Amino acid sequence: MAISLEQLNTIKDLAQSYGATRLILFGSSVDNPAAARDVDLACDGVSGWKLYELAARIEDAINMPLDLVPLSPSNRFVEMVERRGKRLL
Repeated sequence: MAISLEQLNTIKDLAQSYGATRLILFGSSVDNPAAARDVDLACDGVSGWKLYELAARIEDAINMPLDLVPLSPSNRFVEMVERRGKRLL
């Protein structure tokens, strides 16, 4: 199940509506989009309960499983996401 351009635009629009300042797509959606079974995103600018709310809204809107992780605080995982991911915002 590949992620479409329309789904990516929906993700960006929703993230911006929640105040996201950075959004990075990573994992199988970048490495092998045609075989991706879920969407992995890392986000800055949305924290606490709002991050979980945003994840639920995105998952409902795109009808695909979603993992949404914060980009802050920086750690080795975040650095890898920043290096290998595709920046959407």
